[in-house]
Amino acid sequence: MPWQETRAMDQRIEFVMKALNHPNFGELCREYGISRKTGYKWRERFVEHGLGGLGEQSRRPHGHAHQLCEDVVCELVRLKRGHPHWGPRKIRELYQRLHRGAEVPSESSFKRVLEKAGLTEPRRTRVARAGGRLAQGLRAEAPNEVWSVDFKGWWRDRSGARVEPLSVRDEHSRMILELRAVPDARTETVRARFEELFRRHGLPGAIRSDNGPPFASAQGLLGLSRLSVWWLALGIQLERSRPGCPQDNGAHERMHLDVRRELQAGRIGDSEAAFEQWRQEFNTERPHEALGMKTPAEVYRPSPRSFEGTPEALDYEGREIRRVLAHGKISFHGHGIYISGALAGWDVGLGDQHGERIELWFAHLLLGHLNAETMSFEPLRAGGSSGPGVASASLQPTPGPSLPPVSSPL
Repeated sequence: MPWQETRAMDQRIEFVMKALNHPNFGELCREYGISRKTGYKWRERFVEHGLGGLGEQSRRPHGHAHQLCEDVVCELVRLKRGHPHWGPRKIRELYQRLHRGAEVPSESSFKRVLEKAGLTEPRRTRVARAGGRLAQGLRAEAPNEVWSVDFKGWWRDRSGARVEPLSVRDEHSRMILELRAVPDARTETVRARFEELFRRHGLPGAIRSDNGPPFASAQGLLGLSRLSVWWLALGIQLERSRPGCPQDNGAHERMHLDVRRELQAGRIGDSEAAFEQWRQEFNTERPHEALGMKTPAEVYRPSPRSFEGTPEALDYEGREIRRVLAHGKISFHGHGIYISGALAGWDVGLGDQHGERIELWFAHLLLGHLNAETMSFEPLRAGGSSGPGVASASLQPTPGPSLPPVSSPL
């Protein structure tokens, strides 16, 4: 009934009216079944606020001992505006680095402040799918075990010129070794950049790329291109993502997303200084959760394998060798047998013979077999058998002829 819903309020009004002139306050409180403390509370509220003071009030505290001061809140917002694509955890790590030794607010405090300032976006939930890594995919356990390379999709700068950066990344440390707008994607252009990288950082154990030029050739023997043949000659293992599966190189693609949001969105041109500034910030300021909130520069170390230049010849331990001529053929028992144009100018080695079939090697990579009966070449197929076909996407080293590099340039 309506009078029951308002009974408590009516009793308070009745109580405070009597309390203003009642000669015995304690007796009045006992009459209404409340303590003297509660009675004084309602009388004081009525005197101070009138009837409006008799309603129920929130018990939420007006403040607490760990409430952030205004200066801290302003600095959090300023750091976030300087790094709009960083989350609360990275912003907190940056704040901690700037205030070493000082007490740092909790991650939840950073998140709360940034949410109230409208500077965060809800994290999208993604449906878990089967892993896209290659079945024989390499997983780096130390710096320089695996480098990944790719071209960031091109964009137009403010003047309308086309910009297409080349990026190289160390998988273990997340260190961006190269981020530069190059004039074209020709083998000579990309090789010049890698020569500089090898001189600066040493040689990696493997390089992961997609199947596009100049890193690979979709129609070539084992997908080899002139650039990847050069990598093999330097003793570098090759690994390629599957066609149409960018998730095989997902971490590199994720880094490209940051480039798109922070450089492409600003229509940055081919300014080397702008790319270098972004690369240095990524490497030396941006903490990574997978690295224990360290920066890539704190984890990366140069490779112990120094770059001594392109070898003049490869050592096949006294085995019979053949020079691949400009048209991609070798001479074998008086016959010209086509191997690959990408190997032109390099020596290949003859390995063990199995009946009429003779192994053919380039560096540590088994290319296939020469058939002495048909005078033909049988390329290695995926899965290790020989015959016409396409090689496995992961070109891993196979026990074979040794390959000590020679320092003389080709």
